[in-house]
Parts: sequence; structure tokens; C-alpha cells
Amino acid sequence: MNGLYPMKFKPVFKDKIWGGQKIKTSLGIDFGDLPNCGEAWMMSGVEGNQTLVDNGFLAGNELNEIVEIYMGELVGDRVFDRFGNEFPLLIKFIHSNDWLSIQVHPDDELARKRNIGFGKTEMWYMLDADDDATLIAGFNKKTDKEQYVHHLENKTLKEILNFEKVKKGDVFYIPAGRVHALGPGCLLAEIQQTSDTTYRIYDWDRIDANGMYREIHTEEALDAIDFAYHEEYKTKYDNKMNQTNQIVDSEYFTTRIINLDKAVIKNYTELDSFVIYIVTEGGLTIKWDGGEIGVAKGETLLVPASIDNLAINPSMESSLLEVFVT
Repeated sequence: MNGLYPMKFKPVFKDKIWGGQKIKTSLGIDFGDLPNCGEAWMMSGVEGNQTLVDNGFLAGNELNEIVEIYMGELVGDRVFDRFGNEFPLLIKFIHSNDWLSIQVHPDDELARKRNIGFGKTEMWYMLDADDDATLIAGFNKKTDKEQYVHHLENKTLKEILNFEKVKKGDVFYIPAGRVHALGPGCLLAEIQQTSDTTYRIYDWDRIDANGMYREIHTEEALDAIDFAYHEEYKTKYDNKMNQTNQIVDSEYFTTRIINLDKAVIKNYTELDSFVIYIVTEGGLTIKWDGGEIGVAKGETLLVPASIDNLAINPSMESSLLEVFVT
């Protein structure tokens, strides 16, 4: 046995002009004295923002350090061959107490051209939402680059964007290129490619604490935007009890939800990937051949690829997201 075990990490917290308190008050994650915590990076291999292992003999090591040491045993052979020493996913909790900027992310091809690593495809799972919580995802009608530029220059961009009311449990898959923004009152888990590249399109004419406007990336964004119109932007999925329900299956990550009121056995023998658990409700104990660990709402856990079998025992009715790379 190689001694690898399921790992928790110390979050990296981000003070944001649009952030609030719900990461602490709703998820129980203490972010210290930050005035407006917008993001808790729960699992990150982003250079300069790597999370540190928080349990076991690897405590204090950066995420990418343990990828470099354990390679396929930690992340899976195929995953290591594809991504090398950089952990491929970034897991965040986000609380938006105000509108985030309207933004877009590049895809892998554009990111390579611009020498900025990988692109950024992501998904949002709503952990909680205020009654009037709203977000932007995509366009509300067919449009093209010329129409977009016209609305941008005339400050009428909102006329062509798709606004969605949101509630707890809603899922939005945001492929690279899709224009998007979170509105006030959203608390969510975000699963994304390891990238910190964001192109701001519009920031609501907001100024920061120093009286400055934040940088806008008009030209960079133009080549990144996918102008396609879709009738439906929200992801539909089954949500059955004591089953593994598929939510998103993409080349970048697969996400499922598991709702439990009794123990289940998971067998990952055929997977060849790490697995991430994000506990969205309740609490549970994870048991494997070598030990056990408790995981509560608001916690995440990295299960190494070398652990093929484990049991999930809920201490109450619980829900968790299951994430891996194929």
C-alpha cells in the first residue's frame, strides 16, 4: 500500500468588492477578518494560489507538489499524461453579494495562442439563493459580433443578454466562450479548469476602494466570445436518493450528485482518475482500506486514484457532488 489517503486542503480566500459573508455563515468556513469574502478556493493548483494539504502526513504540502511526487497514483495515469504536474481542476465556493462583472473566458485553443495555459470551462451548482437571485448566462436572441459591439458601445448590452432567476440546486454549465455573470444573492460551488484567466466585458461602471475602475478587456474578449444562442442554458438532471445522478459530462470534468440517507459503496476500479467530493448538505464519514475521515457541509475531499473502493456513510440526510476527469 502506498499510503495515499483522502485529503482536505486549507482554503485560499479572496476578498472581492462584490463578496459577502455567506461562505462563513452558511458553509461554516472561517475566512478570518476579510470584509467581503467572495471566493474560497478549496482545491487549487493555480500558481501563486495553491492550496496546502490540511490532514495526514502530507499536511503542509502544496497540491501540485504531491501531484509531482505521486503522479498517476494520485491523479490517475491518463490524467497525469494529459496535465503533468498541474492539478487540472479548481474548486471554489462563491458568494455574490452584488453583481460580478459581465465576463467571458477563453477556450484551450485561444489560451494556447496567447500563451496563458489552459482555457476555462466551468459549472455552477447553487448551494443557496436569495428569493430574487439572478444571473446572466449567454444571449437571449441570435446575435453576432457587430450587434454585440453596437450594444457594448451604447451601454445597452443587457438588452441582448439572458437573465435567469435561480434557486437552490440549479446548475449552469458555462463552456469557455459563454458570456456570464453572477448577480446578488448566489452561494454556489464552482468546478472549473485550472485557469485564472477572465476577460471583463462590463463592470457596471463600478469603482473600487481606491476610486478606480477595474480593468476592462474589450479586445481580448471579442475573440473569446461564442455568439451562439441557446433556448435553454440551465442544466437538467435527475436527483434521486441513494443513487449517483449525472449532471455534467464534458472533456474537462464529469460531475454527479449523490443524495444519501443510507451508506453506499463506491467502486472506482475502472476510473483511472482522482475523485473530488464536495459536501453540499449534511455530513458523512468516508471509509477506505486504511482509515476513515469525516466530511461536513462546506468541506471538500480529494480521493486519490489509487483508492479503488470506499464506503460513504451519512450521519444524516446528506448530499455531495462527485467530480473526476475522464
